[in-house]
Amino acid sequence: MANVKPFCGIRPPKNLVEKVASKPYDVLSSEEARDEAAGNEMSLYHIIKPEIDFPAGTDEHAPCVYDKAVENFTHFKQAGWLVQDTEEKYYIYAQTMDGRTQYGIVVAANVNDYLEGRIKKHELTRREKETDRMRHIQVNNANIEPVFLAFPTNVVLEDIIATTAKCEPEYDFVSEDAIGHTLWTISDKATIDAITTAFDAMPYLYIADGHHRTAAAAHVGEEKAQADPNHNGAEEYNYLLAVCFPQSHLKVMDYNRVVKDLNGYTDEEFLAKVGEHFTIEDKGAEVYKPEALHTFALYLSGKWYKLTAKEGTYDDNDPIGVLDVTISSDYILRDILGITDLRTDKRIDFVGGIRGLGELKRRVDSGEMKVALALYPVTMQQIIDIADSGNIMPPKATWFEPKLRSGLIIHSLD
Repeated sequence: MANVKPFCGIRPPKNLVEKVASKPYDVLSSEEARDEAAGNEMSLYHIIKPEIDFPAGTDEHAPCVYDKAVENFTHFKQAGWLVQDTEEKYYIYAQTMDGRTQYGIVVAANVNDYLEGRIKKHELTRREKETDRMRHIQVNNANIEPVFLAFPTNVVLEDIIATTAKCEPEYDFVSEDAIGHTLWTISDKATIDAITTAFDAMPYLYIADGHHRTAAAAHVGEEKAQADPNHNGAEEYNYLLAVCFPQSHLKVMDYNRVVKDLNGYTDEEFLAKVGEHFTIEDKGAEVYKPEALHTFALYLSGKWYKLTAKEGTYDDNDPIGVLDVTISSDYILRDILGITDLRTDKRIDFVGGIRGLGELKRRVDSGEMKVALALYPVTMQQIIDIADSGNIMPPKATWFEPKLRSGLIIHSLD
């Protein structure tokens, strides 16, 4: 059963929220964060990417950088830029992008649900990234940024979301990337109890985005429990900050590939090899976007091609075998281009669907890359099927937009 609870969030006063809130730490470089925070001493980047307060080139994992995060977090609270609520609450967080709104419930989720498999994952994590986030949580004694969870659509929670959304919000603003952010607080005891009970009836929650943050928060909670002789399970360190969305609200975008070379093949030879497992249709110079499962877009030497996977390249009854990312990884990237490890091979790069297919064309036309491959996006149901089967998705398979805004709510481990 999914164990969640309300908590006393640490958050900006209404008049400062736009100055404090930021993009997540992992979607931009140190230099991009430095530029975005320029002239804004209240930007959360000073806490989640504190290397911006040091000379360019400073190692973001240096001890002094983590120390700076603590110093800045303390300063934000002392200055009144972050203030803790005096009573435990749930929060409803809505994001609006391109006319579509998704509503999530901000909760404190139990770390044991992750450690024992009730918060299910679909991606592998890298130890160095886990270690970095663990250190950040440890020194600040807080989950500064939330994880992004999904749950099967629930009538009770949908009704609470709909009712709350009719009320006056606590925050309501549009960030510089044209994403709308709206937040409501829930302090009514009956509603709080209804939310807790509804989650308790769910067998599983699913990580949509933020696998490293989830793992890091869970391991910090586990360490704190082991070190506490009076541990009883109710301590705040047993919980992590999460925004939970009904699966029906979420849209997964395509996550595309660009490759530096054709592994020694000429264009003609490469296309002939591709044609062994895909039907190829020349689309000319007009951008082609895959319109269905098992169709792909290939961009090579100024031309777009529609690829349709042939029978035998996929297994629609297998949660991994049905994925287009599996088909393309096996029959194009591995077998033709010789790319076997998507996480470490320097010949390949990945482009989130938010950038559009024009970014694929640009990177190939510039000569930086030789070929681009666009995929039809996976669905939330496919992600859930994979998590339920105990499998792990291939690397770089999902891209969620919009990203959760950081700094709207922080969860203290005290």
